[in-house]
Amino acid sequence: MLAYLIRRLFAAVVMLVVIVMVVFGIFFLVPKWAGVDIAASFVGKQADPASVEAVREKLGLNTPIYSQVWEFFKGIFVGRTYSGGGDVTHCAAPCFGYSFRSEQAVWPVLTDRFPVTLGLALGAAVLWLVFGVAAGVLSALKRGSLWDRGAMVVALAGVSLPIYFTGLLSLAIFAFGLKWIDAQYVPLSQSFGGYLGGMILPWITLAFLYAAMYARITRATMLEILGEDYIRTARAKGLKEQVVIGKHAMRSTMTPILTMLGMDLGALIGGAILTESTFNLPGLGRAVLDAIRNQDLPIILGVTLITSLAVLLANLVVDVLYAVIDPRVRLA
Repeated sequence: MLAYLIRRLFAAVVMLVVIVMVVFGIFFLVPKWAGVDIAASFVGKQADPASVEAVREKLGLNTPIYSQVWEFFKGIFVGRTYSGGGDVTHCAAPCFGYSFRSEQAVWPVLTDRFPVTLGLALGAAVLWLVFGVAAGVLSALKRGSLWDRGAMVVALAGVSLPIYFTGLLSLAIFAFGLKWIDAQYVPLSQSFGGYLGGMILPWITLAFLYAAMYARITRATMLEILGEDYIRTARAKGLKEQVVIGKHAMRSTMTPILTMLGMDLGALIGGAILTESTFNLPGLGRAVLDAIRNQDLPIILGVTLITSLAVLLANLVVDVLYAVIDPRVRLA
């Protein structure tokens, strides 16, 4: 088990280095090859050549590529000092640079918004796991029944309907029509009840989409597993149906579920753009959407790195859980 964990950690570190290099290439090399001047974007449209040159010197864009790559890595892990035009600025690690529009350090801006996105992702994940997996298991056990057909119709609707439609529909009915819920976001530190009131509709809307996918995958996997020889053997030995399903079948069913959860949860932690925009949540999704509109490259870069790291960490946790659920992974 220890050797397995060491291998996975080493692979995660190597992947992190590759991700940082790829992100650097996308955000710094590709624009340069496309003829886009990052320094001019930082200064603005009304910039004079002297200001652009000063920013280029401060950001280190006039240095060789290997030097830029080193400073980029250094900024992320130990911090970075920007100097040029007589001005010296230190950016503490992890340094993703400064916003082109507000000129604030990117990391504090993102950390202010991160709790909103994290709460949205975790709350929705709990709902879609509970209801999606339960619906899929029941559909597999009651194959061909009215419940099975109804659950799969609802799952098909959940997969097909876009979030901005279900989100606006839920707001129109429950917030503005029936007035059961106050859809205004309130930070958890201010009011727990206000936080729940502002997050319940985003949780349900986001969970509806993912629960539908998890229900379909769970049903298909469970039906396949129920036909395996070891399940028939367990039933032939006289084990109770709850034990056969709960201990033997569910253990194998959770493998693809964990794979999906690692990818989905990691991606959502990087920002649920449509959900946050629909419900006006001040999270990372809204931040990156505003940055795209304003061509604020450092904010987009920061969210991209956070999303990549979240997916990487989520999959590392999934790999560890694989070894717990399936001993064959440890033996391999």
